[in-house]
Amino acid sequence: MAQKHILISLAIFLSLLLESSLAKHNSQTITYIKSSCNGTLYPNLCIRCLNKFSHSTINGPQHLAQLALSVSLSRALQTRVYLLDAAKELETIDHNNKRMYLTVQDCVNQINDSVDQLTQAIKELKKLNQFNTIINDKVLWHISNVETWVSTALTDASSCVQSFPGHRMSKRVATIKVRAKNVAEVTSNALALFNSYASRYKLAATGTTKKP
Repeated sequence: MAQKHILISLAIFLSLLLESSLAKHNSQTITYIKSSCNGTLYPNLCIRCLNKFSHSTINGPQHLAQLALSVSLSRALQTRVYLLDAAKELETIDHNNKRMYLTVQDCVNQINDSVDQLTQAIKELKKLNQFNTIINDKVLWHISNVETWVSTALTDASSCVQSFPGHRMSKRVATIKVRAKNVAEVTSNALALFNSYASRYKLAATGTTKKP
């Protein structure tokens, strides 16, 4: 009986120790997310989006940038689905508003391009894992590709937002604008986090090319 109580006490102790370790780990991760998001244009949005990853380990700025890009891609995919439904609705129901249908359809194409660009950027970023801390032209080439694709994705999402000027619009169109704006903002944050990660490579590359 005494042995049983000892085992139970040990199990409780280990459980409390694990909880304490996880809480500390989560606190450190959240602190890292907050400090990193301070360098973005939309820090509160950045923190909200990335906090869902706070239960796990974030292995540095590259991993954080990859997570931020995955959030951007997820939002872009969700927005594309919504836009496709909206375009279909306008085409079948609102025959008198062909101009709005064409605007939404253009927005579908822009968000679709954002999805493609973000997908390519995430694949390209993963390729950098093989280089570790090596600085060479190939690494800088991969970095440039990611920057180009994410920047283009941001431009596409921003263009969609700008397709709907003014404030007087239907509830459906207003929702489209809000969703596209959200894609643009999370993509802007992801680009900022990636640029923060890439800056150390660029700085190191500049140092290695300086003449003595």
